[in-house]
Order: sequence, then C-alpha cells, then structure tokens
Amino acid sequence: MMMILLFQLAGCLSLTAQGIEDLSFGTETTLEIMTWNIEHFPKNGQTTVNYVIEIIEALDVDILAIQEVDDIDSFNQLVDGLSSYNGYIESEWFAGLAYIFKPDIIQINNIYEIYTSSEYWNYFPRSPMVMDLNFMDERFIIINNHFKCCGDGILEINNTDDEETRRYFANDLLKEYIDTNFFDENVIVLGDLNDNLLDDAENNVFQMILDDDDNYLFTDFEIANGSNSDWSFPTWPSHLDHILITDELFLEFENINSDIQTIKIDEYLTGGWSEYDENISDHRPVALKLLVDSNLSVSDFDSPKPFFLNYPNPFSSETTFSFNSTTAPNEIEIFDLNGQKIVSLNICEGKSSVSLNTEEFSNGIYIAKLLSNNNIIATKKLVKMKSIIKQ
Repeated sequence: MMMILLFQLAGCLSLTAQGIEDLSFGTETTLEIMTWNIEHFPKNGQTTVNYVIEIIEALDVDILAIQEVDDIDSFNQLVDGLSSYNGYIESEWFAGLAYIFKPDIIQINNIYEIYTSSEYWNYFPRSPMVMDLNFMDERFIIINNHFKCCGDGILEINNTDDEETRRYFANDLLKEYIDTNFFDENVIVLGDLNDNLLDDAENNVFQMILDDDDNYLFTDFEIANGSNSDWSFPTWPSHLDHILITDELFLEFENINSDIQTIKIDEYLTGGWSEYDENISDHRPVALKLLVDSNLSVSDFDSPKPFFLNYPNPFSSETTFSFNSTTAPNEIEIFDLNGQKIVSLNICEGKSSVSLNTEEFSNGIYIAKLLSNNNIIATKKLVKMKSIIKQ
C-alpha cells in the first residue's frame, strides 16, 4: 500500500513540475515585444547560450530587444541556434544592444542608432537603437535603450555628472526625438531604463513623460506599482525594465487579449533564482503583447484631436474630465486594463466637464473613452493612487 502511494505521489509531482519548455507568451494573433537585459552575455559561456536558445523558443515572442551583449560571436551562435529568428547587433563596444526577431512575421524597414555623437555620450553611454518595421501592414518604431545605472535617488538637475540627471535628460531627448520625428506613428520605447517609475515628482527622471499622459503610457506602470515579486530586478529589489507606448497604441493595449508581464523564468528552473542568476542574467525580461486591430487604431491623423483632459491625474479620490461642449449625446466610459467597463458617465447637453468619484476604485491604471453618438472620439489613461505627492 505504501509503495502504491509513493508511485501516486511521484506521478503528481511529475505532472506539476515546471520546466523551461512550459514557458509561453507569444500567440499567432498578437504582436509580442520583449526587453531583456541579458547581463554580459554570455554570462556563463556556452551554458548561457544553450539556456537562452531554449527560453526564446519556448516564449515564442516576435521581437526581442536585448541589452548587454558582450560577445558578437556568441550572439551569432545564439541566433543560428534559433529555428525561426534573425538577429541584428551593431557592436558590443559601448552599446551591446541587439535585436532578435521573426523575419516571417515582421518586415524590417531599417535599423539604426541615434544620438551617436560625443555631445550626447553623457546622456546616452549606449546609443539608442531604432528598429523601423511593418507588422500586418502597419508601421511600428521600436527604440531599444540601456540607460546609465546607479545613483542616490536624488535628481540634481544642475549636476551633469549626476546619474539621475543623465537619465532625466536621456528621457527628455528621446521624447523630443519621438515628438519631432514620429508624432503620428506607433512607437514603443523599451529597455533597461535603470530607474523607478514611482519616485516622487521632484526626483522622477520620467516626470516629463508621465506628465504627458495624453501621448505616452508606461504599459508596466501597474507592475511597478504592484508586488515586488513581479519586479524585473529582484536582487535590489526594483523594477527597472520598462515598455513605453505612444497614444496610437492605447486602444490596442486596452484590448483584453493584450498583456504586459515580467517573465519570471527563474520559477521554471530547478534551482530557482540562484540557477537563473548564475547562468543567465540578473534581470528578468518584461514582455508586451498587443492585439493589433486596424479598427482600433487612430488612422485619420489629419483630423484634429478632440479636447479631452482630466485633472488631477494621477488622482486619489476624484478627478474631473474636461471636453468640448456639444449638442450631441455624449458619455464617458471607464475601463480597467482587462477591458471590463467600470462605470459610464452621461454628459448633459451643453456641458463641458464632469467629475468622477473614484473612492471605490482599486489602485491602478484605467482607460477613459469619450463617446459621441456611440463612437469613440478620444481616450485617456487614468492613474488611481492612494496618495498624491504635490508637485
């Protein structure tokens, strides 16, 4: 009887044990983009190469933006070992930035570096790498980054050697580049940005982006605001690897089939984090999945954007929406990131503002849609937080 019980227990263990082959993320109907600081690749020689091949094949994502490639020959060996991927790397000197992608899924228009001249080296010790591509006949711009590390958490804006200041101006320059060159494109900025999204406004290197929430959204904001068990850099712990999108992709991200995750590969290894850290990296990858539907995208860029704002944002208990007054029947619908409608606000004729009480809302990110005659004419990202730091 004891022997039968042991066999049954062994059978249960074999059914529940997870391995790398059980990792999954990509699907046939979505575009997946993953950022991964792979820490001085290959960290443990051929062992690392073999691990990473197995991980990428299991995750099955369309595009990987890689940081910290130290050896081009090993990178080429990695790409050669993948069944359906190509790779691109400029140089391991300074940058170590690279892309791995599925050529049957995406069509590359161009790959190039920006801010390469010496005047920008203080802000970009590794020049951002731009991938210009087409997916499902839509153009996407992806910008891979690895910002300067370290610092004391205090932004000394007049000290050009301060690490936070260097990251602050790197963000500012990237935003300027996107606003100037890709103001109506699907843009995704990602990488090891080496700082926290939730620092107070006075010391937040991302503040100029967070303030422009009409046009930019950190898809991993909820991860940063959540449990540290989901953060990308567990040894600190902190969440340093981010994926930022422009407003042209807000609706795609809102779709229930879209997703953002920290991929906890260590949980699929027998030795857990110790095995992962020794053989692969000290960073976990962060991956974004988007259901790209042309019916959800803003395609008529010649039309002026309607006026649709809310203040404050972030908010703790109440926010007020402002919009163009109209005689058409209007309403505002609020959705969570799972696509579930939370509340609808009716707008009376001739009104140009309406307030929303959010005391019953959970902390996190929401999407507000402004509708006229049941047609979506504008969207807004909303951030609910328990306490707001005055700027």
